[in-house]
Amino acid sequence: MKPAGLVSSAIAVLMAPILLLVLGCSDEEGGPGVYPARGIVEDVDVERAQVLIDHEDVPGLMPAMTMNFAVPDEEVLNGLATGQVIEFDMRFTGRSYEVESFEVVGEAPFEEGWRRLGDALVRTSPVPAFELTDQAGRRVSDADFADRVALVDFVYTECPGPCPIQTTSLVALQRSIPEALRERIHFLSFSLDPEVDTPDVLRRYATERGADLDRWSFLTGERPAMEALVRKWGVGSLRKPDGTIDHTLILFVVKGGRVMERYTLEDARSGVLLDALSTLAETPAEAPPSGAAKSTATGTSAAPAAGTHAGHHGTPGS
Repeated sequence: MKPAGLVSSAIAVLMAPILLLVLGCSDEEGGPGVYPARGIVEDVDVERAQVLIDHEDVPGLMPAMTMNFAVPDEEVLNGLATGQVIEFDMRFTGRSYEVESFEVVGEAPFEEGWRRLGDALVRTSPVPAFELTDQAGRRVSDADFADRVALVDFVYTECPGPCPIQTTSLVALQRSIPEALRERIHFLSFSLDPEVDTPDVLRRYATERGADLDRWSFLTGERPAMEALVRKWGVGSLRKPDGTIDHTLILFVVKGGRVMERYTLEDARSGVLLDALSTLAETPAEAPPSGAAKSTATGTSAAPAAGTHAGHHGTPGS
């Protein structure tokens, strides 16, 4: 048997690297406690009691990043809104990160793509440029619709169900737009199958469903250009062995060359989308505020707000 002193010495030697590793992690990531932080509120999920914040470096804890925080206090949660620039107390429990309290110190900057949608601020992204052919054989581009609010979707005419259902629902939405606003709102449907969807085919598809083609353009073009455009819009699309195209069912609202927000077909049916279109059509185009100071938050993404959940081909509802 080894002497007890030798055993203790051996354990100490073996434990030293482990202790250093643990201390190293603690030094790098910071320990439990409350840390002052600053950032931009990107999204608020009341149902899950979480907030997404694009925050600056938190000295002694973590670098700048966009991440979710728990918000245990209901009153604090209800005071948070997208587009707020906040200074907040961040509690690290050792397992989770929480927002304990906050103070609004500004609004997210115009220069980073933030725009007003009614009473809310939303982070927007540039509209992908295009030059395509419409159902009448005319060449059109994104610039032709820059003076109007646009509603964008993606369809193909041989779609076995979801696309016609979506188009029919949007026809009902188009007819519900107040007369005074109709000239300010234009619908754009991009083809996912341009080799089949010629201008004549698109016109027949649209007229059979009652679309008002004075205020709705069905667009097609060369396959490489259309596929590139679909990717730029972030629409998932996959042709299956039977020839059908599995794709994301999502609607985009555009104003002033910016993608303002994403919506689902349920939003079109419930009136949420009509309210958004009407609000944007009634609101003058925004201009950069004079002398506005830029936020120092990281601004890592210019994507539209992340709270919308898009369905996939085959799940649009009836």
